[in-house]
Amino acid sequence: MSRDGSPRDGRLDVERAVRALAERLPEPLWPLARLAYNYRWTWFAGGDAVFQEIHPTTWQAGGSNPRDVIEAVYPHRLQELATRDSYVARVRDYAARLDADLARPCLDSPIPPERPVAYFCSEFGIHSSLPLYGGGLGVLAGDVLKAASDLALPLVGVGLLYRQGYLHQRLEPSGWQHEYWTNTNFGRLPMVRVTGPDGTQLSVEVQLRGRTVRIKVWRVEVGRVPLFLLDTDRDDNHPIDRWITARLYVGDRHTRLAQYAVLGIGGMRALDALGIQPSVVHLNEGHAALSSFERLRTLLAAGRSFDDALAAVRAETVFTTHTPVAAGNEGYPESEVETVLADFITQLGVPRATFYDLGRLHPGNRDEPANITPLALRTTRAANGVSRRHGEVARGMWQALWPGRAVTDVPIGHVTNGVHTLSWMAPEMQALLDRHLGPDWRRHESDPALWRAVLDIPDDELWAVRCRLRERVVDFARERSVRDRLARGEAPEYVEAALRSFNPEWLTIGFARRIATYKRFYLVTRFPDRLLRLLGDDRRPIQLLVAGKAHPQDTEAKESLRYSFLLKQAGAVGAHTIFLEDYDLDLAPRVVAGVDLWLNVPRPPLEASGTSGMKVTVNGGLNLSVLDGWWPEAYDGHNGWAIDSPGGDPGAQDDHDADALLGLVEREVVPLFYDRDAQGIPRGWVQRMKQAMSGLIPRFSAARMMREYVDQMYVTPRR
Repeated sequence: MSRDGSPRDGRLDVERAVRALAERLPEPLWPLARLAYNYRWTWFAGGDAVFQEIHPTTWQAGGSNPRDVIEAVYPHRLQELATRDSYVARVRDYAARLDADLARPCLDSPIPPERPVAYFCSEFGIHSSLPLYGGGLGVLAGDVLKAASDLALPLVGVGLLYRQGYLHQRLEPSGWQHEYWTNTNFGRLPMVRVTGPDGTQLSVEVQLRGRTVRIKVWRVEVGRVPLFLLDTDRDDNHPIDRWITARLYVGDRHTRLAQYAVLGIGGMRALDALGIQPSVVHLNEGHAALSSFERLRTLLAAGRSFDDALAAVRAETVFTTHTPVAAGNEGYPESEVETVLADFITQLGVPRATFYDLGRLHPGNRDEPANITPLALRTTRAANGVSRRHGEVARGMWQALWPGRAVTDVPIGHVTNGVHTLSWMAPEMQALLDRHLGPDWRRHESDPALWRAVLDIPDDELWAVRCRLRERVVDFARERSVRDRLARGEAPEYVEAALRSFNPEWLTIGFARRIATYKRFYLVTRFPDRLLRLLGDDRRPIQLLVAGKAHPQDTEAKESLRYSFLLKQAGAVGAHTIFLEDYDLDLAPRVVAGVDLWLNVPRPPLEASGTSGMKVTVNGGLNLSVLDGWWPEAYDGHNGWAIDSPGGDPGAQDDHDADALLGLVEREVVPLFYDRDAQGIPRGWVQRMKQAMSGLIPRFSAARMMREYVDQMYVTPRR
């Protein structure tokens, strides 16, 4: 609060922005401004239709941005909508539901509303109109904020506002990936610059590379949860420092380290300036580990001893590690750290060796880089992996931090990821559940008893929904693929193949995720002759829907993608395979809702969780996955298919897993899908769908995940 008692956390700025947007609207549509400035509409069933109906072409061209479509459309269109009683009623209904949601009391838990959880993450995937995400980490973080809002858990998000976001993807006809970036116009997004008590725009400062970096603070409403985003693109910053928050996962290591300093150090200073004193700081990955050292600095400056100050910081900090992949656990030698953080380390008030040793597996070894994951582990009271299997792997990876302890005694637990069901379940499936589970199922989505009713849904109704979802994604993929192929300058016959042969009645298999080397996209094409035989079977046809981006510096992943494109010259591949370029949060919900089978074949044990398969499940799709990440907890022999990878030599492992993958598709998946009764329904397939939905949706929901975070991490100390 400011001295006059008014909030200084941006709430008043949001209210002013809503009033300004309402001035563009006829009086009957004023509530539309409140909806536009809160992303809660994204998980109201049909919430997007309220904005899309204003002007569908503008809505699509503007990236499904609610504020933009209101500001861009001609006033007479808004006047016309204001005369439609049914439209006005829908707007008022959604606004009333939003108001009721915001008015609910906070979750009855030891987390007090005046001291919320501060959830730090380098990326947040809230919606496609806010491009601040690159992959699963950010989408998971977005689902965390939405689930926290649903549970009325006092929580705030802290992240970075990237002017250019993550890369956009364009493919050559050869399949080689090119990247490009575009600037986001923040002035047209539903978010606000936070102002201070004196009415001036709030700013905090961090010393980096020998210069003062000034940081803007923005606020985005995600239901009940505010997301605060930090931005260094200011006229009074050095040009190099303005670039710090330009791109997500920028390749330059100095800039990336500066990002982590802005997120961690700047994030804590921003919370202080906003008047927010968190009871728990949750580090979602090690990118924000420097937040612990900012709090350590303030305690040391107040006269606390180092041991007492570190204990106090650890008591209020928890950490989630997300990856067993070495590249995701970055290390920096002293020379790189000093270039960026020398001033801050001096201000910290501890010997430099103390700071660096907190980030080393072997303290005292100056040749060993300081790693962000040990920095986080040593400054937090509790840590977790994101699946049971990943918890086991993480304990083995970081055992050296607890010398003398057995791997099983390493204090790293697990909270298995979940997905925000309402964000990922298609409206058609939600409508089916409304009829058979009752309209209150959304408030009890993590209750296993509720989901047993899925077993009683008539097969024909469930199958009809699956067919509608498949038809919708096939129609979309045809149109999108024609556009992509024309833009690449492909041969006319290859362009027309998608329209001519991609079929809404065929078994549709999806593989859409980051094209990282360990994800092993190449397994699908490892035995090309067998793949071509599968794709060329006109009696029981299958089609592949593929999407994903390779990191700009991952040339091996790019080469894997390029190789798969070489097979397009075979007729069956061109007719039965579509690669959708520039995979993002606009594409992902369509794909996970529409495919019948989801492939996941990472090299064990490098898949920490893998939430994409969970999103397929909420739409009645089935998984065929290596037993890694979440799948060992999920698979029961009747709710999908599993590959038990043998490990050992990578080449032999790849051969085994590719053979197992194609064998399961040939011998089990395809026959089960096409084994139809007199009504044309694959009863065995539908039973497997029901088994997956009833057993997995409640267990792998973000609501269950957040309750576990409250009970196991936020409230109960673990070490």
